Amino acid sequence: MNRPVTVVVLPAGIDDPARPSGGNVYDRRLCTTLAAHRPVCEIEVDGAWPRPGPGARTALASALAAIPAGTVVLLDGLVACGVPEVVVPHAARLRLVVLVHLPLGDEAGAAPGLAAAERRVLHAAAAVVTTSEWTAGRVVTGHGVPAARVHVAEPGADPAPLAAGSGDGGSLLCLGSVTPTKGQDVLVEALAAVADRPWTCRVGGTLDRAPAFARRVRERARLHGLADRVSFEGPLAGRALDAAFDGADLLVLPSRTEAFGMVVREATARAIPVLATDAGGVGEALGEGGLLVEPGDAGALARGLRRWFDDVGLREALRRNAMVARFAVPGWDVTAARVAAVLDALTPVPVLVR
Repeated sequence: MNRPVTVVVLPAGIDDPARPSGGNVYDRRLCTTLAAHRPVCEIEVDGAWPRPGPGARTALASALAAIPAGTVVLLDGLVACGVPEVVVPHAARLRLVVLVHLPLGDEAGAAPGLAAAERRVLHAAAAVVTTSEWTAGRVVTGHGVPAARVHVAEPGADPAPLAAGSGDGGSLLCLGSVTPTKGQDVLVEALAAVADRPWTCRVGGTLDRAPAFARRVRERARLHGLADRVSFEGPLAGRALDAAFDGADLLVLPSRTEAFGMVVREATARAIPVLATDAGGVGEALGEGGLLVEPGDAGALARGLRRWFDDVGLREALRRNAMVARFAVPGWDVTAARVAAVLDALTPVPVLVR
């Protein structure tokens, strides 16, 4: 029997190498893996999501209106959750499934009203898919969505070669858009506190999502005398990202909040130890392959770095743990299967007429 088309509504530009993000990678790998087993129709809508202008709202409304009644539609929460006035009217006609990466209200500096807007959309949806147990808990307790309608599909990771590293533990890597949520300001202050140790740190991530913040972070690095040791390299993708991972001894994730931490899973696939903040769902991603410290606390992050630099036994233990954890990282087929199960449960069973 032919499977019905799976319609997926996405923010435009998820394949743009100049704007890599965990959410974009998740969306692309999910759609590609789903498409190997069923027809998938991707609808990309351009706009400054989650607070787009009138043109983007009209484009989204038109796209939803053109979808046949009864269709199961998977919408990325970045597109759907900020515009309930556009999405909710279609909930009675379409079977809407909303994919929530990080709840909109949890983003540092989130615009007022985003959490309330997201709540309206999630209550109207037939089902919600989240990328971590932590996010699922936020949707249930924070938004009051019934737990039976909330499902978890953690990110997978592609198989990757073992990272070579530098051999001395001093090659640090931080990946993520340079924004208050990702906490690179905390990282710079922590690195200043361990400036007496030998290290270099590559920071990979777009600098234009929060440009004023990015400028302040780079200026703090300069004032601390770290300009020649901390490199802000902009977005890393493809071979450049692979090379950055391969040269890393330690991934540092200083986020103030994080739905899951896909970059942690990508590091684990390469057996790279991780020092991360215990923010959101990071602990779910990390397992035994790293250290967790208090989020938003430069002193705590600096203490974690000192432990890494000064304790050879700890470094070796974390590398061994990361090597073991590497074999337990699920592939994207597991993620896609969990999402597909949610979609299939909402898909009408065709009636055979004899």
